[in-house]
Amino acid sequence: MKALRVLFYTATAIIGLLLVAGLFLPTSAHVERSVVTSASPDAVFEIVSSFRRFNEWSPWFALDPQAKYTYTGPASGVGARMAWTSDKPEVGSGSQQIVAVEPGRSVTTRLDFGDQQATSTLTIEAEGSGSRITWAFDTSLEGNFLGRYFGLFFDRMIGTDYEKGVAKLKAIAEAAPAAE
Repeated sequence: MKALRVLFYTATAIIGLLLVAGLFLPTSAHVERSVVTSASPDAVFEIVSSFRRFNEWSPWFALDPQAKYTYTGPASGVGARMAWTSDKPEVGSGSQQIVAVEPGRSVTTRLDFGDQQATSTLTIEAEGSGSRITWAFDTSLEGNFLGRYFGLFFDRMIGTDYEKGVAKLKAIAEAAPAAE
């Protein structure tokens, strides 16, 4: 009986310690990857300003080519929306909508995974005769103690996907014919 009591108090103390530690963990997560390309900022922007070409460079499309995609709103720019549904857990279901555009410079989308929302921003900056493409992911973990622990691993969980995405985007942009 005494051993059971010690086990109970130890487990309670560990759980309490984890909850208290959760209060001091970051309340947001940020993942970012960049690549330099010989393509111009305008050429890159042309690819990323619409969801119609998203699956050409998306790191998740190959995980389930059978996923269903629907497009609503304008073809490009603010208000363009893409939703997807997949039976594969690594792809899941959700939507993203373009919420801000700086022509030739950036596209910001709001991601909705149902139980979690996030923001994704593609920034294009002139660099030398080409451009630097930066793809960033940001999400709030405010009020979610368990999520704060997961937030510590977001970079490892999706950073590789973002690296693959910008590498594919670079290849597509460099393969496109140069603007006249």
